[in-house]
Amino acid sequence: MKNVFVKSLKNSPVIAGVKDIDDLDKALDSECKVIFLLCGNIFNLKECVSKAHKKGKIIFIHVDLVEGFSRDSTALRYISSEIGPDGIISTKNNLLKSAKAFGLLTVQRIFIIDSLSIGTAIKASQTINPDAVEIMPGIMPRITQQISSSLEVPVIVGGLVSYEEEIGKALESGAKGVSTSAKELWR
Repeated sequence: MKNVFVKSLKNSPVIAGVKDIDDLDKALDSECKVIFLLCGNIFNLKECVSKAHKKGKIIFIHVDLVEGFSRDSTALRYISSEIGPDGIISTKNNLLKSAKAFGLLTVQRIFIIDSLSIGTAIKASQTINPDAVEIMPGIMPRITQQISSSLEVPVIVGGLVSYEEEIGKALESGAKGVSTSAKELWR
Protein backbone atom coordinates (compact mmCIF):
# COMPACT_ATOMS: atom_id res chain seq x y z
CA MET A 1 0.00 0.00 0.00
CA LYS A 2 2.90 2.37 0.69
CA ASN A 3 3.95 2.17 -2.97
CA VAL A 4 0.41 3.02 -4.07
CA PHE A 5 0.41 6.00 -1.70
CA VAL A 6 3.76 7.31 -2.96
CA LYS A 7 2.69 6.81 -6.59
CA SER A 8 -0.57 8.65 -5.90
CA LEU A 9 1.37 11.61 -4.49
CA LYS A 10 3.61 11.63 -7.53
CA ASN A 11 0.64 11.68 -9.92
CA SER A 12 -1.56 13.97 -7.82
CA PRO A 13 0.43 15.90 -5.18
CA VAL A 14 -2.47 17.99 -3.86
CA ILE A 15 -4.13 16.32 -0.87
CA ALA A 16 -7.70 17.25 0.07
CA GLY A 17 -7.67 18.26 3.73
CA VAL A 18 -11.29 17.81 4.84
CA LYS A 19 -12.05 19.86 7.96
CA ASP A 20 -15.85 19.53 7.72
CA ILE A 21 -17.78 16.34 6.92
CA ASP A 22 -20.03 18.39 4.62
CA ASP A 23 -16.98 18.90 2.35
CA LEU A 24 -16.15 15.21 2.01
CA ASP A 25 -18.22 14.78 -1.16
CA LYS A 26 -16.35 17.69 -2.78
CA ALA A 27 -13.06 15.96 -1.96
CA LEU A 28 -14.37 12.66 -3.29
CA ASP A 29 -15.39 14.30 -6.56
CA SER A 30 -12.09 16.20 -6.85
CA GLU A 31 -9.00 15.16 -8.75
CA CYS A 32 -7.17 14.56 -5.46
CA LYS A 33 -6.16 10.93 -5.02
CA VAL A 34 -5.42 11.28 -1.30
CA ILE A 35 -7.72 12.65 1.41
CA PHE A 36 -6.72 13.71 4.91
CA LEU A 37 -9.86 13.50 7.07
CA LEU A 38 -9.37 16.11 9.78
CA CYS A 39 -12.79 15.68 11.38
CA GLY A 40 -15.37 13.05 12.17
CA ASN A 41 -16.46 10.86 15.04
CA ILE A 42 -17.08 7.26 15.96
CA PHE A 43 -20.48 7.37 14.27
CA ASN A 44 -19.47 8.60 10.80
CA LEU A 45 -15.89 7.49 10.18
CA LYS A 46 -16.75 4.07 8.75
CA GLU A 47 -19.10 5.61 6.18
CA CYS A 48 -16.52 8.28 5.27
CA VAL A 49 -13.83 5.66 4.69
CA SER A 50 -16.21 3.43 2.74
CA LYS A 51 -17.23 6.31 0.45
CA ALA A 52 -13.59 7.21 -0.15
CA HIS A 53 -12.65 3.65 -1.04
CA LYS A 54 -15.63 3.31 -3.40
CA LYS A 55 -14.27 6.36 -5.26
CA GLY A 56 -10.77 4.84 -5.37
CA LYS A 57 -9.31 7.39 -2.95
CA ILE A 58 -6.63 6.82 -0.32
CA ILE A 59 -7.89 8.12 3.01
CA PHE A 60 -6.03 8.96 6.20
CA ILE A 61 -7.79 9.74 9.47
CA HIS A 62 -6.22 12.34 11.72
CA VAL A 63 -6.71 10.42 14.96
CA ASP A 64 -5.81 13.40 17.14
CA LEU A 65 -8.82 15.30 15.78
CA VAL A 66 -11.61 12.71 15.57
CA GLU A 67 -14.15 12.56 18.38
CA GLY A 68 -15.16 9.63 20.52
CA PHE A 69 -11.94 7.62 20.62
CA SER A 70 -9.29 7.48 23.28
CA ARG A 71 -5.78 8.17 22.07
CA ASP A 72 -4.35 4.68 22.60
CA SER A 73 -3.51 1.46 20.78
CA THR A 74 -6.90 -0.11 21.52
CA ALA A 75 -8.62 2.67 19.61
CA LEU A 76 -6.15 2.25 16.75
CA ARG A 77 -6.76 -1.49 16.65
CA TYR A 78 -10.50 -0.78 16.36
CA ILE A 79 -9.94 1.88 13.70
CA SER A 80 -7.75 -0.49 11.72
CA SER A 81 -10.01 -3.53 11.89
CA GLU A 82 -13.49 -1.99 11.89
CA ILE A 83 -13.17 1.32 10.04
CA GLY A 84 -10.39 0.39 7.64
CA PRO A 85 -8.68 3.62 6.58
CA ASP A 86 -5.48 3.37 4.60
CA GLY A 87 -3.62 5.21 7.31
CA ILE A 88 -3.60 7.68 10.14
CA ILE A 89 -2.13 11.09 10.83
CA SER A 90 -0.93 12.00 14.30
CA THR A 91 1.48 14.21 16.20
CA LYS A 92 1.84 11.49 18.83
CA ASN A 93 4.79 9.15 18.36
CA ASN A 94 3.27 6.32 20.41
CA LEU A 95 0.16 6.29 18.20
CA LEU A 96 2.26 6.20 15.05
CA LYS A 97 4.21 3.20 16.36
CA SER A 98 1.00 1.36 17.26
CA ALA A 99 -0.61 2.17 13.92
CA LYS A 100 2.34 0.67 12.04
CA ALA A 101 1.95 -2.52 14.10
CA PHE A 102 -1.68 -2.71 12.92
CA GLY A 103 -0.66 -2.38 9.28
CA LEU A 104 -1.79 1.22 8.81
CA LEU A 105 0.19 3.77 6.84
CA THR A 106 1.40 6.62 9.04
CA VAL A 107 1.86 10.34 8.52
CA GLN A 108 3.72 12.11 11.31
CA ARG A 109 2.45 15.67 11.59
CA ILE A 110 5.06 18.09 12.86
CA PHE A 111 4.70 21.77 13.69
CA ILE A 112 7.81 23.84 12.97
CA ILE A 113 7.81 26.78 15.33
CA ASP A 114 11.50 27.61 15.63
CA SER A 115 14.95 26.45 14.54
CA LEU A 116 15.19 23.95 17.39
CA SER A 117 12.04 22.17 16.23
CA ILE A 118 13.66 21.40 12.85
CA GLY A 119 16.35 19.19 14.36
CA THR A 120 13.89 17.65 16.78
CA ALA A 121 11.52 16.86 13.90
CA ILE A 122 14.23 15.20 11.83
CA LYS A 123 15.45 13.10 14.76
CA ALA A 124 11.93 12.04 15.78
CA SER A 125 11.04 11.09 12.21
CA GLN A 126 14.19 9.05 11.80
CA THR A 127 13.32 7.21 15.04
CA ILE A 128 9.62 6.65 14.28
CA ASN A 129 10.12 5.95 10.57
CA PRO A 130 6.63 7.00 9.45
CA ASP A 131 5.52 6.46 5.85
CA ALA A 132 5.45 10.24 5.37
CA VAL A 133 6.00 13.40 7.37
CA GLU A 134 3.71 16.42 7.18
CA ILE A 135 5.33 19.68 8.24
CA MET A 136 3.32 22.71 9.17
CA PRO A 137 2.96 25.46 8.22
CA GLY A 138 3.37 24.53 4.60
CA ILE A 139 4.58 27.86 3.31
CA MET A 140 8.25 27.52 4.26
CA PRO A 141 10.24 26.49 1.16
CA ARG A 142 13.66 26.73 2.83
CA ILE A 143 12.56 24.57 5.76
CA THR A 144 10.80 22.12 3.44
CA GLN A 145 14.04 21.70 1.50
CA GLN A 146 16.10 21.23 4.66
CA ILE A 147 13.78 18.58 6.11
CA SER A 148 13.10 16.73 2.85
CA SER A 149 16.84 16.45 2.13
CA SER A 150 17.40 14.99 5.63
CA LEU A 151 14.71 12.28 5.49
CA GLU A 152 14.17 9.27 3.28
CA VAL A 153 10.37 9.34 3.57
CA PRO A 154 8.10 11.63 1.55
CA VAL A 155 7.57 15.06 3.04
CA ILE A 156 4.12 16.61 2.79
CA VAL A 157 3.48 20.23 3.68
CA GLY A 158 0.23 21.61 5.00
CA GLY A 159 -1.23 24.53 6.83
CA LEU A 160 -1.79 28.02 5.45
CA VAL A 161 -1.48 26.81 1.83
CA SER A 162 -4.00 28.98 0.00
CA TYR A 163 -2.57 29.74 -3.44
CA GLU A 164 -1.41 27.68 -6.43
CA GLU A 165 1.99 29.40 -6.30
CA GLU A 166 2.51 28.06 -2.78
CA ILE A 167 1.88 24.52 -4.04
CA GLY A 168 4.45 25.01 -6.79
CA LYS A 169 7.05 26.40 -4.39
CA ALA A 170 6.49 23.55 -1.93
CA LEU A 171 6.93 20.92 -4.65
CA GLU A 172 10.03 22.69 -6.01
CA SER A 173 11.45 22.66 -2.47
CA GLY A 174 11.22 18.89 -2.19
CA ALA A 175 7.72 18.26 -0.88
CA LYS A 176 6.05 15.22 -2.44
CA GLY A 177 2.57 16.37 -1.47
CA VAL A 178 0.68 19.44 -0.30
CA SER A 179 -2.37 19.14 1.92
CA THR A 180 -4.82 22.00 1.84
CA SER A 181 -8.35 22.64 2.99
CA ALA A 182 -8.73 25.29 0.24
CA LYS A 183 -11.33 23.47 -1.86
CA GLU A 184 -10.56 25.55 -4.95
CA LEU A 185 -7.08 23.97 -5.01
CA TRP A 186 -8.39 20.38 -4.99
CA ARG A 187 -8.43 20.25 -8.79
